[in-house]
Amino acid sequence: MTKADIEFCRQVILEFRPNLDEKHFVDQILAMIKNEAFELIYIPAEDNAKAAAFIGFRTMQLLRTGSMIYIDDLFTLPEARGKGYASALLDYVKRQAETAEIASVHLDSGYMLHDAHRLYLNKGYVLACNHFAKKIA
Repeated sequence: MTKADIEFCRQVILEFRPNLDEKHFVDQILAMIKNEAFELIYIPAEDNAKAAAFIGFRTMQLLRTGSMIYIDDLFTLPEARGKGYASALLDYVKRQAETAEIASVHLDSGYMLHDAHRLYLNKGYVLACNHFAKKIA
């Protein structure tokens, strides 16, 4: 993954994660790739001028699950929805897990994202737990 690849994903990433600093998000992603085994995969828009959808994930070891893949981000630009891009990206991650003999794939999803939940359930994901967070700063 190069800076140019990440720049190609600029619109889709920043639309999904508007909290990111536009000037530094490329360096942030490069650091995540280098230090945290983060992977970023995308599907180009039909005009090939930008990414239409992306998924960001990493392989992790937890005592609870053993080796697993955690999906940080999955998003499709509104104008590109309904084309199966999110489904294809989930299938890609599943194949990665199977190839690496990783037994599970995990993700968190906001409560109101019903269309996304329908996709996850149709793909065989289950609502396995609630995720709690506490803001410190």
